[in-house]
Amino acid sequence: MSLTLSRPRLAELALALGGFGIGTGEFVIMGLMSRVASDLRVAVPDVGYAISSYALGVVVGAPLISALAARVPRRGLLIALMLVFAIGNIASAFAPDFWSFVLLRFLAGLPHGAYFGVAALVAAAAVPIDERARAVSRVMLGLTTAILIGAPLATWAGNLLGWQVAFAGVGVIALLTALLIGLWVPFQPANPLASPRRELSALVKQRVLFTLGVACIGFGGMFAIFSYVMPTLTEQAGMAEALGPLVLVIFGVGTIVGNLAGARMADKNLLRAIPGILIWCLVVQGLFYFAANSIWLGMFFVGLVGTSMALGPALQTRLMDVAEDAQTMAASLNHAAFNGANALGALLAGVTVKLGFAWSSTGLVGAALAAGGLVIFYVGLWVDRAAAVESA
Repeated sequence: MSLTLSRPRLAELALALGGFGIGTGEFVIMGLMSRVASDLRVAVPDVGYAISSYALGVVVGAPLISALAARVPRRGLLIALMLVFAIGNIASAFAPDFWSFVLLRFLAGLPHGAYFGVAALVAAAAVPIDERARAVSRVMLGLTTAILIGAPLATWAGNLLGWQVAFAGVGVIALLTALLIGLWVPFQPANPLASPRRELSALVKQRVLFTLGVACIGFGGMFAIFSYVMPTLTEQAGMAEALGPLVLVIFGVGTIVGNLAGARMADKNLLRAIPGILIWCLVVQGLFYFAANSIWLGMFFVGLVGTSMALGPALQTRLMDVAEDAQTMAASLNHAAFNGANALGALLAGVTVKLGFAWSSTGLVGAALAAGGLVIFYVGLWVDRAAAVESA
């Protein structure tokens, strides 16, 4: 089940390009909300339904596709997922009305979790066991690069030429990815023992559920801050709106640094890396509460908050260790959990601000969620060790 050693980097490049397309498609709509609302004749807040629809597609698609495609060879599955993603985005560009656009965003979200999960498994299979997290991080570089470059460029093109161009462009990236996967990712035969029932067994494995809980809760802090970073710095610190793109770039650089650093930590000692990263998130996100009173210090801490992405490859690798026979399901559910973290973090931060707390209180929400993730991790370890003692 390993890639040919002659071209693993080309395979990783093809897989990362898919992550770049998915990340761009997911985040670009945030910068095009006014244009979409104007063209489809709805209020700007209503465009949030399209964002939620995409996230729902991720949550539904990850377990559904993993179960139904249990016996599909991984290369063929990756190509099919990219084709569905391409269709969803290109069709979104031609949506005749708002509710069809919302439905098509749901379709585009369906392959998201399964793609990242399967891509991570393929990349990890190509390297020695102590390099798996770094291989996963190289695939996830596509996602972090989308935050840094893809979404801003697509937003610029969409505002200049029409939002439809942005989604059509994402669809073209997906088609190119499908082609490159076919050329550069070696064929892997299907596992004859795989079955929907065996993949669904991940949903009842305690260690899998605890790891997903860490992802859903502990990762939520980054999204709590990022979702409201612009009004926090403009309203509280007095930053000019013209500096908004710079803030996004700083955050994007932070996610890339965190992704690479977290992978290296995970390969050295996974069970120390995860709590260490969560403690880092707790401290950095908590200090954002104070840093956001200053423009430049606040922007610096936005970059530090972005390093919370270090949790991604670490948790993905942990799931490979605990999923046993349900590897595809567990790996895919990780990205569904990340989308759950996105929704939870934004929700709790929004409620906090609406209750009258300062904009920077999103940092306190983030610190609380990181602490929650840390508690879930240690409870999971305790339950795991207690079960081992009992069985012995």
